[in-house]
Amino acid sequence: MIKVIIIDDHPIVSDGLKNLLTNRDDMEVIACYNTGQTGLAGINNLKPNVVLLDISLPDISGVEICKQVRKTDNQVGIIALSMHNERPVIKSVLQSGANGYVLKNSVGQEIILAIQTILSGQKYLCTKSKEIMYSHQKGNLVEIPHITRREKEVLELVGKGLTTGQIATHLFISPHTVESHRKNLIEKFEVASMSAVVNRAIKYGLI
Repeated sequence: MIKVIIIDDHPIVSDGLKNLLTNRDDMEVIACYNTGQTGLAGINNLKPNVVLLDISLPDISGVEICKQVRKTDNQVGIIALSMHNERPVIKSVLQSGANGYVLKNSVGQEIILAIQTILSGQKYLCTKSKEIMYSHQKGNLVEIPHITRREKEVLELVGKGLTTGQIATHLFISPHTVESHRKNLIEKFEVASMSAVVNRAIKYGLI
C-alpha cells in the first residue's frame, strides 16, 4: 500500500485529492495538514511514501519544506502542487528536492501518474509544466535570480512605495548605494524598471 500525506491549506484541494486516492486499492491517505510545520512533523513521524505538497503555504514555502526534508530523507517522494506555471518557479522547486511538479488545474489522472512515476525513480512534470520547461520564450527568465539580503530589503521597500531617499534613511545607507542596488536588481530580473522587478518578485514569491 502506498502511504500518502497531503499538505495543503485549501480544504477543497485536500478533500479532492483525498477522494481521488481513497477510491484506489493501492493508495492510502494517512494524514492531511494545512500548514508546513505540522506537515513536516507528519513526514518525520509517519514516514509516508509520497507527499503531495502545496508550494504556497501560510507559514513555510514548499521550497523550504523540500530542503528541510532532504536534509534527512532522500527516500520519500515529493510532488509539488501549484498554481504557478512560470519556468523559474518550477525549476526552483525541482532543485530544492521535489520529485514532481503538478499544476493544480491538472486532471486527477495526472496525480495518479505522478505518484506512480516518482515511485519508479523518475521525475514527473504534468503536461503543461513539461511544455513550459522545454519551451523557453524570449523575455522569460530561465530561473529565479539570487538576490542578496540587502537587495531584498531594498526591493521590499520599493514595493511599499518608498523613494530612494526614504530607503536610504530607513536602511542607514547612502542614496548612491540604494541606486546601485536598484540597478543590480533590474539587471538580475532582466527588466527595464523597478516596478517590473517588484511584479516579478511578487510572482516568484520573493516578497
